[in-house]
Amino acid sequence: MPLLEQVLEQYPKDVKLVFKQFPLGNHKFAAPAALATLAANEQGKFWPLHDLIFANFNKLNDEKIKELVKEAGLDVARYEQDLQKNSQTYLNLVRRDMQEGQRNGVRGTPSIFVNGRLLQQRSLPGFKTVIEQEIAKKAK
Repeated sequence: MPLLEQVLEQYPKDVKLVFKQFPLGNHKFAAPAALATLAANEQGKFWPLHDLIFANFNKLNDEKIKELVKEAGLDVARYEQDLQKNSQTYLNLVRRDMQEGQRNGVRGTPSIFVNGRLLQQRSLPGFKTVIEQEIAKKAK
């Protein structure tokens, strides 16, 4: 089971997962992939497409993204319509997320924050340590 799913399973009432877009400039297809996930979200398929894109990050091109859209189970015609119709909205969301990431010191992906603190140890014990500290702070 992926690490974030383990964390959410162990802390269902204490942890909320928020995803922010931060396509890296040195990856030609990172921005199109980010926009694709936002269009997929219109059909409730953000995470399936996100996971496929991350699993295939080193193979991405326009055709591969289209292939992954189909594999994620999206209605392709609706996806393309949403992508075209909402492209400026999606671009604005990505820009906002990137600006926020830059303000918070994001230098690469994935970057994980817990209540605004950059998680240094990306493991289940690392998560547990920081989450337990935050829960203790909240209890005071």
